[in-house]
Order: sequence, then structure tokens, then C-alpha cells
Amino acid sequence: MGIGLISGGAVSLVYGFILSLIGNLCIAMSLSEPASMYPNSGGQYYMISKLSSPRYKALLSWYTGWVSLIGWLGLTASAPFGAANLIQGLITLNHETYEPKSWHWYLIYSGVTIGAFMINTWGGKVLPMVENVIMIFHVVFFFAILIATAALPNYERQSPQFVFTYFSNGTGWESNVIAWGIGMLTSAYIMVGYDSAIHMSEEMQKPETGVPKAMISSLFVNGIMGLAVLISILFGIADLNTALNSKTKFPIIEIFYQMTRGNKAAASAMTCTVIASASLATVGLLASTSRTLWSFARDGAPPCSGSLSQVSGRHGVPFNAVAVSTIVLILLGLLYIASTTAFNAILSIAVVGLSLSYLVPVAAMLYRRIHTPSEIRWGPWRMPGGVGIAINVASICYILFLTAFLALPTVKPVTAQNMNYASLLLGGVLFLVTIDWVFRGRKYFEGPKPMF
Repeated sequence: MGIGLISGGAVSLVYGFILSLIGNLCIAMSLSEPASMYPNSGGQYYMISKLSSPRYKALLSWYTGWVSLIGWLGLTASAPFGAANLIQGLITLNHETYEPKSWHWYLIYSGVTIGAFMINTWGGKVLPMVENVIMIFHVVFFFAILIATAALPNYERQSPQFVFTYFSNGTGWESNVIAWGIGMLTSAYIMVGYDSAIHMSEEMQKPETGVPKAMISSLFVNGIMGLAVLISILFGIADLNTALNSKTKFPIIEIFYQMTRGNKAAASAMTCTVIASASLATVGLLASTSRTLWSFARDGAPPCSGSLSQVSGRHGVPFNAVAVSTIVLILLGLLYIASTTAFNAILSIAVVGLSLSYLVPVAAMLYRRIHTPSEIRWGPWRMPGGVGIAINVASICYILFLTAFLALPTVKPVTAQNMNYASLLLGGVLFLVTIDWVFRGRKYFEGPKPMF
């Protein structure tokens, strides 16, 4: 909310949300076709191996797999990151003398991550039931925020002109278009990750139709809910400047405080719904990240693949992959203590990495659709020819548009503290992955292995 309100204001948040929803729906529809054709936990890197020529499939799968895995690690870290920050902000709201410390944050972050690890490991057999309970909470929290907004008297609401036309450029960028695009990233960030259904495809019935339904319906339903919540919160802002300069450091907490007419208990309860959502989301994010690592290891890509590709007979889940993913996330959290800028770069790479991993199979699908349509072995989910081409093109354009803004600093003048290091970090990762390919990967990795 903070970045969006500064970078474009309500105009960027509302219309950026709509653009992000449309763009991601196009991507989800594009990915649904190869997901229906080749259901596999490997997701994007498995798709490209099937859609590319035998000469390049190993190399393309290698890079796509690593970029996807890095993106998922960053996305998974964002959930406990947000929960820990909001908990500290909530304590500040109720105890103004509290001084947030990095090590306080780290303990909360680690606690949420370890909790997700325990559910994924010892609760693996009941994970579908746990996810259903989480979904129920998700919907209940949605109505809680809407009801709180509906209870506001008309004289305490913002005007429709503010919600749908208020524009602000506090970024330092001379171009309002750039400011709007940076604000749009707030919406783009929360919509990635729908490919999680693909990475769970080997643990679900009828993934050929189930995965497309899951990706598209989750975006569609959550898109409507998210837009409704966003508009409700914008109507509920009583004092924008106070929200942006809140002692809690999070505008959303101050906005809840204003919406509840200064009632700290009610504002705390509303904030807890967001904290609970972020904490519970860590469960599903860790599950998808670990399945991506497990599948990649099954094909011999990462070091120690033999161990990472094992499935625990006791727990019925890839325990080693879940454990390693958890350990990496906890180690990444240490970066926040050393440098918040470095940790923010890790979070930023989530959208960059996942977007690029979406781009590769979508581009390959478009190429196949135009040049070799007779060679495509369609699954049960398929878009008509002309519609498919248009959706694929729209997906590619949106990803390129998004990636261009993801590489920009959010404010000017640029300093070492506010610099956007996402592109530098991604370049460093690709450099290391290339070195690994030259000296190890090309000797052992031949692309995804046949499942049967």
C-alpha cells in the first residue's frame, strides 16, 4: 500500500491491479495448455523440455528450472517477511515505546517458517485439509474487512474522486508513467505464484484439467476479492499523510486504525487477519517450493540430487527437499539483520524470476502454435487457434512490460540504500548457474527424465 500510494496513488493501485489481473489471467491461460499436456511437478522447466527441440531442451530446462526455483524461494520468503514486519508494526501501535529490532523480526520470521515446515512434514498427509481450512479463513477475513468498511459513516469515507482519480508522484521520477508503473508493481507482486498448482500436479487427481481450473479460477476469484478489498480500504483512508508517515511504518495498520475510529483493539484484530493470511500462506508456498526443488533434483540438476529427490516413506513427502528449502529460507532471513537492502533484493527477484520462467514456455507455445501446429499433442484444456495466439502474445507483452519496471529503482535520486538490486542479483545467479552448467551440469543433466 505504501509504495502504491506514493507511486501513482489510488490511480496506480486500482487500475494497476486491473491490468495485473488481466495480464496474469492471460499468462495462466497460456500456461494451462502445456500444463494440461504435460502435468509434472517440474512445471515450467518440464514444459520447455517438451516444447523445445532435443538439441536445446537440456540447456533451456536448466536455466528455466533455476530461475523458477530462485523465484519461488523469494516468493516464499515474502510471506513470513510480511507477517514478521506487521507483527512488529502491531506491537508499535499498541505500545508506542517499543523499538523494533532486527533480531526480534528474525525470531518471528524463523518461527513462521518453522511452523510451515512442521505442517508440511508432519501434517503432509492432511495438507489438503489444512489448505481448505486456510481457504475458509481467507474468505472470512475478506468479509471482515468489507464489513468494517461498510460500517463507516458516509462523512468518514473518501470520495469516489479520490479512489478512482487521485494521482501522486512522490518517487522523484520526472515521468508520471514511470511512477504509475512502479506503483503497479504492488499489484503485480501479489498475483504471481499461481503456478503452484502445477508443482503439486503429481499429488492431485486429474491434473490435466485440475491444474488449469486451479490457476485460472484462483486468479479470477481472488482478483475480484482483492479489487473489492483494495477499493474498500481506499474509501476508508481518513488521513493519507498520517497513514504514509505512521509510526508503525505500515500504512495499512494506520488505515485500519482510522477505519475503526481510533479503536486499537479493532484495528489490531483487522491487522491480525493480514498477519494470519501471510503466515498461513507460507505453508502452501513452502510446499510448492519444495516440490520444485524435489522435481528438479529428480532429474539430477542441483547438487546432492540423490538425497533431495527422495520421498520419505514415514512422512509421505519429499522431506529432504522441504528441509533444505526451510534451511535456505532461514539463512536468507539473516540477510535482513545484515542489510535490509540485500533482503529486499531477494524478495524483488521473486517476481522477476517467476515472470521469466513463465515467459519461456509461453514463447515456446506461441512458436509451436504458429510454425508446427501439427506436432502439438493437445491436452484436454485448449484454447482455439486465434484466441490462443492472441492470449500468448498478450502474455509475452505483459511480462516484458512488467520486467522493464521491475528493474527500475523505486525512487530518485538513487543511493546505495534505495537502489533496486533485483537485476544485479538475477545476473549474479545466472552467472553462477552458467558456471555450474559448464563444469558440472552439462555432464549430468540431460533434461527431465521420462516418468514412465
